[in-house]
Amino acid sequence: MRSFWILLLLCFPGILLGQKAVLLPNPQYFTINYRYFPIDGGVTLKVSPSDSATQKMATGFLSSLGMPLSRRETGYDVIIHKVSNIKQARVNKKEAYRLHVGNRHVIIEAIDNEGVYRGLQTIHQLIIKKRGKRLIEGCDITDWPAFRIRGFMQDVGRGFIPVSELKKELALLSYYKINVFQWHLTEDIAWRLEIKQYPELTDSTSMTALKGDFYTPSEVRDLLAFCKEHYITIIPEIDMPGHSDAFTRAFHCNMQSAEGMKILKPIMKNVCSLFSDVPYIHIGTDEVKFQSPAFVPSMVTYLHFLGKKVIAWDPGWHFKAGGIDMVQLWANGVPPIGVPAIDSRYYYLNHFDPFADLSSVFFCKILGHSIGNDTLAGAIASVWNDRVITPTRKLLLVNSFYPVMLTLAERGWRGGGMAPYAQIGTRMPPKGSFWYRRFVDFENRLLYQKRHTLHGEPFPYVRQSNIIWNITDPFPNGGNLEKKFPPEVKLQRTYLFQGKKYGTKEVVGATVYLRHTWGPQISPTFYKDPQSDCTAYAYTWVYSRISQNIGAFVEFQDYSRSEHDTPPPQGAWDFKGSKVWINGKPILPPVWYRGSDPSLMNENSFSRPPISVSLKKGWNKILLKLPVGSFTTKQVRLVKWMFSFVLVTQDGSDAIPNISYSLDRSK
Repeated sequence: MRSFWILLLLCFPGILLGQKAVLLPNPQYFTINYRYFPIDGGVTLKVSPSDSATQKMATGFLSSLGMPLSRRETGYDVIIHKVSNIKQARVNKKEAYRLHVGNRHVIIEAIDNEGVYRGLQTIHQLIIKKRGKRLIEGCDITDWPAFRIRGFMQDVGRGFIPVSELKKELALLSYYKINVFQWHLTEDIAWRLEIKQYPELTDSTSMTALKGDFYTPSEVRDLLAFCKEHYITIIPEIDMPGHSDAFTRAFHCNMQSAEGMKILKPIMKNVCSLFSDVPYIHIGTDEVKFQSPAFVPSMVTYLHFLGKKVIAWDPGWHFKAGGIDMVQLWANGVPPIGVPAIDSRYYYLNHFDPFADLSSVFFCKILGHSIGNDTLAGAIASVWNDRVITPTRKLLLVNSFYPVMLTLAERGWRGGGMAPYAQIGTRMPPKGSFWYRRFVDFENRLLYQKRHTLHGEPFPYVRQSNIIWNITDPFPNGGNLEKKFPPEVKLQRTYLFQGKKYGTKEVVGATVYLRHTWGPQISPTFYKDPQSDCTAYAYTWVYSRISQNIGAFVEFQDYSRSEHDTPPPQGAWDFKGSKVWINGKPILPPVWYRGSDPSLMNENSFSRPPISVSLKKGWNKILLKLPVGSFTTKQVRLVKWMFSFVLVTQDGSDAIPNISYSLDRSK
């Protein structure tokens, strides 16, 4: 346990440089009382009623902060009370806690050690430094999670992430009260879990990528113990009967065959034994032609016999109430009545850009509701790694892993949200509106975590709430992506073209989707009914106090990490003919790298250095041309009609300070 807290402290070097009340996720009830508890002097730990497990956990936490513990009375007490109830907690009382920080007392009240742990993590974020002294900022908090599942999935079947890296992710995310890790261990590409009785499963000849990479039973037990210390539940996923080509290569038979079932059941018995303390086993059941109608019911019954609850994807096998313990929604999944559901429909990080999709996670209600219940379990963000992206740091970078996970941590814990995803998609609310102000507050807390707790980690997010654009109505281009329209001659609020009036509308953000991957029926975007063979324009003005050479993140097709799309042609931003000008000067794209399929190279903006651009002193005109032809092409299966543009430091680490974006050149 002590080693865990030492690792936690090493992961969070910024906690000692805190500022006032920058908590993420925000507690349900939180007031600052303007008192300060010193942590550099002697402190007495008191646990009531006496509990060795609680004592050990709290001792490890306090020691990791360098807080001297004394068995004698010091006048400064950290008190942990186990209570029978936290009345204010509407749901998920096991994780609920109350926290009081005064001048001489820190008091945590909780029903369970899980609640104590959540309270300790909040204390981590309350540490500030004032006049050279480390203090815990005084406050009163009553807190609990709106949803009981707040998690992430790593697809290590297609890719591979070492246990050391998984531990780092888990330690960091537990700090933000993430509590579930879905471990997608098997795929067509490879079976990554060693089964001693069946060595052919993890033999390199059964793998088609990253051959020889798999997890041993000892590594699994190590990670299970690590998660237990962090109060994170692992959900191992063994995909069946689909996504199982690795199984077929190993045994030369299909899972659904009689011979395959004869092999699979002892394997699953081994899996359940290895994950003995884990309540759930995930069996997939998606994207497959069912050859045996008895296969899925038989496997569910068998896993129940082994003492496990079972989760499956929906769409997948057509379960009825009582036939499955929980479903995980993807695509257009709808859970059977009465069956608990996990929402992953709009949380596929492999399709996410760093900005607009992140804001959608903040604004959208999980499962369309503000708070969980027995059937509204929560959300899991999934990372599907069809494209080979190495090293792991780059994988986390291009999938916006930490920024999105912190956003999900906020919404999953706090609950609420503006509306269901189907109503708002990736659209940012108008500048100055209530929800816009809520997002600005969250963005401030998110960027604080980037600068401190997550300093040095891959974190592809910079401030976007100050960026505003005018976007034109779409001009019909007749399939001619090079065709020019009036905004290339003069910027106006309205245009008359071929006898028809074209207007402009304001929108906020660094990324704007005119049409998303899934289309307007699933993902509402800037245009309510986007059409093919159109050209739009976006423009803004940027005021700079000085002439300066800076960077810009620019892209017009955020490449999904689960698609085998072709990199743009050299000399072009994309296959659509998109263009960008600053003060009338065209900004040229980078040189595109060509990796061997399925590698993803520098196609996405945060996987390459920023483009070098220059601003003059005063006002600078930014103009983007946004043509689109078909929404699916031979080069790009799922065309995203979109753009990303944000001015950043030359190393890309932050947005440029002391500039302003404006539509009418007013500061």
